[in-house]
Amino acid sequence: MTTTPDADAGLVRAFPTPGPLLGTAYRDLYLAAEGSDNQKATIGDPNLLPKPWDPPTCRNPQLRAELWTWLDAVVIWVNHEYVWDPEGTIPPCWPLHPHIVQEVAVMADQRRRASVALDSNALEEWHRYTLPGFLERLRSRLKAHCDQDHQPWPARSRHVRHTGDGHAKRRRQAFDGDVQHLSPSEQITLTRPRLRLLNPDTGELLDCHD
Repeated sequence: MTTTPDADAGLVRAFPTPGPLLGTAYRDLYLAAEGSDNQKATIGDPNLLPKPWDPPTCRNPQLRAELWTWLDAVVIWVNHEYVWDPEGTIPPCWPLHPHIVQEVAVMADQRRRASVALDSNALEEWHRYTLPGFLERLRSRLKAHCDQDHQPWPARSRHVRHTGDGHAKRRRQAFDGDVQHLSPSEQITLTRPRLRLLNPDTGELLDCHD
């Protein structure tokens, strides 16, 4: 199972370790990129592999549950190890904010990659760029909406208007109008390729007719 920070771990706590199913997913991704030809053939299409940094790709229920457990442990770890100002903490309602979920998954994966590197360069990059960038975006997007309790999505009404039939129709009309204004030379015409035969005696290309 995914390990969580130990309250008696000393001056610093270890980064939470992904569980066995996540470990298998990461192993398959590694083999798809770095494995032998036989290993790559066994793995199959790498585009179909679950990618823990992109939670919707983890379609197996057990894997998805293990991913949430790990990400929750990572959030607790980050709040304890790196956040001093209470206004900078990742809120306990983070799973209810899709933008935080997406960013937590990437932030956690980047830290995992740094932990298995054979030098400190990746961890320095994580300290210098990944974590500060994540926390800054968290503060700017969430502001003070969930300081005490989770608040409903303030932009929900605008999202509903954006995806409503009226606005969607206007966007489609704008897209269609832009495409129609392309010059004929810029438009992509999907045609069957013209087949030709080479006359071995003359070197002349002859058109083939169906």
